[in-house]
Amino acid sequence: MIIDAHIHYGDDHPDFLALLDREALKLLNICVAHVDNEWSDWYGQAERYRMLTEQLPQRFAWCTTFDLPRFDDPNYVDDVIAQLDRDFDAGAVACKVWKNVGMEVKTPDGDFFMVDDPLLDPIFEHIAKRGRTLLTHIAEPLACWQPLDENNPHYGYYSRNPQWHMYNRPEFPSHERLMDARDHMVEKHPALRVVGAHFGSLEYDVDAVATRLDRYPNFAVDISARLLDIAIQDSDKVRQFFIDYADRILFGTDVVMRTPLSSMDDVTRSHALQTLKEVYQMHFAYFERSDMVTVRGRSTRGIDLPGDVLTKFYRTNAETWYPGLT
Repeated sequence: MIIDAHIHYGDDHPDFLALLDREALKLLNICVAHVDNEWSDWYGQAERYRMLTEQLPQRFAWCTTFDLPRFDDPNYVDDVIAQLDRDFDAGAVACKVWKNVGMEVKTPDGDFFMVDDPLLDPIFEHIAKRGRTLLTHIAEPLACWQPLDENNPHYGYYSRNPQWHMYNRPEFPSHERLMDARDHMVEKHPALRVVGAHFGSLEYDVDAVATRLDRYPNFAVDISARLLDIAIQDSDKVRQFFIDYADRILFGTDVVMRTPLSSMDDVTRSHALQTLKEVYQMHFAYFERSDMVTVRGRSTRGIDLPGDVLTKFYRTNAETWYPGLT
């Protein structure tokens, strides 16, 4: 079995379940507390993911989240802890904190609310006490703060979404400030298992990831949505990194299902599932082969990981860092 430890694909259509069976896949669905968009109702996500896990535990697991700070509510922390207890009791194996903490939410004095803010300390301590894991997506890719570059994996997104491009926008926190806050939070809570989503938001350099893994034994990373960032780095160096830190890297795709498969016609649904299958095939080719492979339209050499490293990467690391997942 392979565990996709970071995905947003909550559906039980028979064709989808058949694909999971054929590919021997289990999915960890992640809740996200967005603001003012289609993801704002994260409670709906949680209920859907919880039900799927309850019905098909061999194929699904789920990660909860919590409401963004209500600075004028003296009961905020207690309410969050009570909600987390309900979700953990209902099977959630982790809790996610998203990049709106650091990049969007502001404190009453107008500063950006950081993930190492003391307000969150009792929440993170409670997650550790319950034996659950904190999944962190803190910061955009480094390209967010750099000039647009057609060769960068994130050029397409920032060229189409200039509102999220922070180059020459000093009123927003820097990537360094966000990473410092994340690192400080990890350091403050040594008993808390922390997984850094998207290669720990350090997708541009395996050495930067290695520095954090060396410094913080309670920290691991998943590769979700950062395959190309990894693949354009030196293949030999990347391969050695995955071998050296074989116990600290989790497989994940970050594929998002925006339209339920059950609402699609047969042709559209078949295309969606074929696209999903191709995402997995692309990942597997890069990690399992030694010849030239194609990653999002770019040619690179696969890193041909040893079998024992692949086993950890594809499955057992997820089981270790998310106890209760299987």
